[in-house]
Amino acid sequence: MKKLLTIGILGGLPFSIAAEDMDGHKAEAKKITAAFFEELKGELVRGMKAGGPPAAVAVCNSVAPSIAEKHSQDSGWDVARTSLKLRNPGNAPDAWETQVLMQFEERRAKGEGPDTLAYAEVVEEGDGKHFRFMKGIVMPPLEKMPCLKCHGENIDSATAARIDELYPQDQARGYQAGQVRGAFTLKKKL
Repeated sequence: MKKLLTIGILGGLPFSIAAEDMDGHKAEAKKITAAFFEELKGELVRGMKAGGPPAAVAVCNSVAPSIAEKHSQDSGWDVARTSLKLRNPGNAPDAWETQVLMQFEERRAKGEGPDTLAYAEVVEEGDGKHFRFMKGIVMPPLEKMPCLKCHGENIDSATAARIDELYPQDQARGYQAGQVRGAFTLKKKL
C-alpha cells in the first residue's frame, strides 16, 4: 500500500500524493537540473576561454535560453532559471518562486549549505495540479568558478559594458561568494 502525503489544499480540502510519486518527481527534477547546469556551465566555460567574461555574458544571453528550452522539450517539464535580482527580465519569478527564493536566502543566512537548497511542492494553479521544484544557485568563490566576474562587486569595464548592452535593466551585480544568486526552477503538470 502506498503511503500518502498531504501536500496542500485544493478548494479548501487537503489533497495527497503518494510518497513514492513525490520522491520520483524530486529525483527526476534533480536529474534535469543537474543536466541543465552542466550544459550551461560547459558553455560558459567555453565562452570564458574564448573571450573572457564579456564572451560569457554573450553566451548567457544567446545560448542559455536555448539550453533551457532544449531541456524542457526533452523532459516534458518547464525548465528555467529565476532570481530576485534579475539580469534578464524574462526570467522574473512568479509569486511561488519569489516565496521559495526568499526562503533560500533565509536558510543561507542561518548557515544552511548551498548543496541543500532545494524545495519541492505540489501546487494548484489555474489549469490543475503541478509539481514544482527549485534548486538554489549560490555564488561560488572566485577561485572555484568565475561567476563573480560577471555578477560580483568588482566587474571590469569591458564586462560591465557588455552587460549594459545586452541587459539594460540588469540588477544581478554586487554579489559575494556564498550568497543566493537565484535558482533553477522546474514545473510539471500532474
